[in-house]
Amino acid sequence: MARRKIMYRKKSQNRFSMFLAVFVMLVILAVISVRSIYLSGRLAEYDAKKQELQTQIEEENRRTEQIEDYAKYTQTNEFVEEYARDKLGLVKDDEIIFKDGGSD
Repeated sequence: MARRKIMYRKKSQNRFSMFLAVFVMLVILAVISVRSIYLSGRLAEYDAKKQELQTQIEEENRRTEQIEDYAKYTQTNEFVEEYARDKLGLVKDDEIIFKDGGSD
């Protein structure tokens, strides 16, 4: 009879240990799942930010190229002549200027 009680106690202790182990495993899985969902959201945010920054880099590269092209253009005679005509009002010696009398 004493042996049966000892066996019963061992079985109940084993069941409790198994229940506790399963419970701990479930808690760990729940924590990992929640953390995984959170990290997936953060990853999506970082991917969106990365794409936005990549777009900005491409825009700035295009802008840099435009600035470099304009800098090259400003070194040409065509630019100097255009600037002199438009901004300074200069003309060549053999040119005739016609002004609009403008009827008000």
